[in-house]
Amino acid sequence: MGFYFACTPVDTTFMNRSPIHPVFTLITLLGIMIFQTNLQSQTRDLDTVFSDKPLGCSVGEQATTFRLFAPRATAVTLALFAKYNDEKGRDIPMIRDDNGVWEYTERGTPRQFYGKYYGYRIAGASGAQEFFNPEVLVGDPYSKAVVTKNMFQHPTKTLILDTKYDWQGDTWVIPANHNELVIYEAHVRDLTTHPSSGVVARGTYKGLTEKGKKGGLSYLKELGVNAVEFLPLHKFATIELPYKDSSTIKPYRVFNDGNPYERNHWGYMTSYFFAPETYYATDGSVTRGAYNGVDGRAVREMKDMIKALHKEKIAVLLDVVYNHVSDFDRNPFKFIDKMYYFRTDSVGNFINTSYCGNDFKTERKMARRLIIESVKYWMTEYHVDGFRFDLAAMIDRETCEEILREARKINPNVILIAEPWGGNKYNPAGFSDIGWAAWNDQIRNGVKGQNPKDGLGFIFGKHQGSNSKQSERSFINGTLREDGGLFLKKEHSINYLESHDDETLGDFIRIALGDASFTEPLKNLKTHDKLTPKQLALNKLAALFLFSSQGPIMLHSGQEYARSKVIAKTSAHDPNVGKLDRNSYNKDNETNYLNYAHRDQNRELFEYYKGLIALRKKYPAAFGGAAKADISFVEVGKESIVVFRVRNSAAITDHTQPKSFFVLLNGEMNYVLQLMLPGGVKRIIANANVVSPEKSLGSADGLLVVPPGTGLILAEESQKAK
Repeated sequence: MGFYFACTPVDTTFMNRSPIHPVFTLITLLGIMIFQTNLQSQTRDLDTVFSDKPLGCSVGEQATTFRLFAPRATAVTLALFAKYNDEKGRDIPMIRDDNGVWEYTERGTPRQFYGKYYGYRIAGASGAQEFFNPEVLVGDPYSKAVVTKNMFQHPTKTLILDTKYDWQGDTWVIPANHNELVIYEAHVRDLTTHPSSGVVARGTYKGLTEKGKKGGLSYLKELGVNAVEFLPLHKFATIELPYKDSSTIKPYRVFNDGNPYERNHWGYMTSYFFAPETYYATDGSVTRGAYNGVDGRAVREMKDMIKALHKEKIAVLLDVVYNHVSDFDRNPFKFIDKMYYFRTDSVGNFINTSYCGNDFKTERKMARRLIIESVKYWMTEYHVDGFRFDLAAMIDRETCEEILREARKINPNVILIAEPWGGNKYNPAGFSDIGWAAWNDQIRNGVKGQNPKDGLGFIFGKHQGSNSKQSERSFINGTLREDGGLFLKKEHSINYLESHDDETLGDFIRIALGDASFTEPLKNLKTHDKLTPKQLALNKLAALFLFSSQGPIMLHSGQEYARSKVIAKTSAHDPNVGKLDRNSYNKDNETNYLNYAHRDQNRELFEYYKGLIALRKKYPAAFGGAAKADISFVEVGKESIVVFRVRNSAAITDHTQPKSFFVLLNGEMNYVLQLMLPGGVKRIIANANVVSPEKSLGSADGLLVVPPGTGLILAEESQKAK
């Protein structure tokens, strides 16, 4: 995820400073010591408390039960509302059991409850670090649907909704062999909001069900990807603090001096782990003071979207955020029990190694239960095929292991992908040890580089950091542990060159070549997106390296046409309009929207990616699924050249397939590779211009010539095929 610093914490404890009496100081210190002692004692008790009762709202044929886990609360009131905007409801005291679960059951048929709203008011210990406040209404953390008001506090009511849905036989479509995955990381709104998409219900779940349009569903099908990984779709805090408004200092101890858009667009600030984001429904709005989610249609429309993608054999992965929660709104966990659900220091302050305001205490038994039940719910209720876990190194290992066990009981083919860092930890190997996949940032940095100024990689004829020819060969094999890499299996290595974080691959190349910069506004926006011949060549070489590597592939949306993120004109007070953006988390505008006219401008690169995807689909045993023993490297003496032969194991039984492929990648900037390969005549299926798995681009026999910054793939036919 993108780390961002939208707000500045403000210490208001001694805003009006005056001499402090020594006795007052002593009393204060004694109070802190007593608080620490009590907190440590409570912590030991909280570590053991557990309940297996169903939580949330359970609607039955004869009665409906509400349950909330709040172990330190002294009183919990259920507030029931007939309308979403009612200020007052029917208040009902709840009863606590011995395991910290507060409960209320009311007789009545489902019809009496569906379409109604509710929330909780929670009383508890007072103190500077406590959040208990019976004046604040919070939604149920197990909400299946919520209605929120568009203001940064996001006042919320839970909607009691009948979530039954006709899936018409739909089920998961993720391949059993994860090496076959070509994942497309995307934002629901960004895929269809731009007018060039041609979609009617632009920027919505429904928009991604429309067929025959230039953007959206038909675009994904045309490109050929077999999985889409959506940025967070759990209900999150879309509206953030007002910009440079000092009225937030006293009550919230924060001041927004860094986010003039007052928005969170990407969604890495989860509020409710079981409810879909309502802004992407057809009635979604960001108008201040308006309501979202009034009738719960987001639930049905998101399911429609997933079913439509599954019909096209495109798996759906969700990017989920369990390491922290939303920071500025009335997040329910803070008001239910801050000391239970969050990692805190010795005096009760939030620990913030996520750099997002708080760290969720995943190791607590009931927090772990909630996370696992959330994962299972999205798999069963929404037919989600897999998950990418944000800052996953912050989730404790026991929870990670149990997530995998429980998820595989539902779908043995499920994929769990870690962003394997966070909380000042870096642990891709640890996730491979327990059977998870993880983003492989090492191939990303090795191929393109770590930064476009002084950290360039293979495609620029450089070794980034401690990389070498040996590590580049390791990337081809799947960055395996036996080669000094990270992973026990190649299917654990999610190979990628671009994600939502940082600059796009296209912009990285533009900057590295000196054609653009982050510091100066672009002079000609109309021509900026159109690739120069050099930019095009390096984008192709990077793609060729990526798709030649063993293991699953991930692309970020627009990578296939070298999308550029230019900060769009806006009414927000952003002095960087017209410059390139490497952290667009807050921009719900054309900075992020996919402009399909830019795809048309760079159609040649789009077709190149399309051809590489088709190549992996046609020959999965050689491209993605080859064993290390099937790959042999050819030594050519230059540092930034990788040449290898990969045996196609599928040809053993299917003699129409090539018996092997030769891949030649020339990252040298000024060196023409000339090479004699063993064997006879070979069919060219990829060169500097095109990728053609079906139709030969010519034959190669004798001396091969590969210009700087380009590559070749050759097919060696089996004797029986000849």
